[in-house]
Amino acid sequence: MKDQLILASASPRRQELLQQIGLDFQVIPSQAEEHVLDGETAEEHVIRLSLDKATEVANRNNISGRWFIGSDTIVLCDGQILGKPQDEAEAAMMLKKLSGQEHRVLSGFAIIDRQSGEQRTEAVCTKVWFRQLTEGEITGYIATGEPADKAGAYAIQGLGICFVARIEGSYTNVVGLPLCKLTLAMKELGVPLLI
Repeated sequence: MKDQLILASASPRRQELLQQIGLDFQVIPSQAEEHVLDGETAEEHVIRLSLDKATEVANRNNISGRWFIGSDTIVLCDGQILGKPQDEAEAAMMLKKLSGQEHRVLSGFAIIDRQSGEQRTEAVCTKVWFRQLTEGEITGYIATGEPADKAGAYAIQGLGICFVARIEGSYTNVVGLPLCKLTLAMKELGVPLLI
């Protein structure tokens, strides 16, 4: 189907968000490399990676489809980018850093319309405040396995919500896709939406 929507991400959270708004799409995870470039801002980083992911899948000749969505999410605390923890020790370090602090979650997205050659990119920021965490809570949370593949070592849509005192901005952005901004960009590119 040439008018098919493709999500260039293996993230189950992003899949659930697109399903939530009634989209019919195919999942084809990107193999684009993820690394930080010297001198790029956090916003530039998530937009570049989002575009790299969407482009990598859109450039595959054996894949049909019209619209390709790439996305990347990071947690920024005290100017430091917190990606996915490499192990339990790094997860503990990240959660201790976030404890009692405000941080920012940035999600970038890119949509490529293969038919027209047009694209839309944007980075959305949400402020999140954690309450003070105890050592026992951090250890117990890590033991659940939830932090393992999450930027900043927590999932706001899971048990991690217990640590979030408040947020300012888009909730779905913290989950992994800023749906309000994303759907506006999709409309501009002609993606059929329910509303």
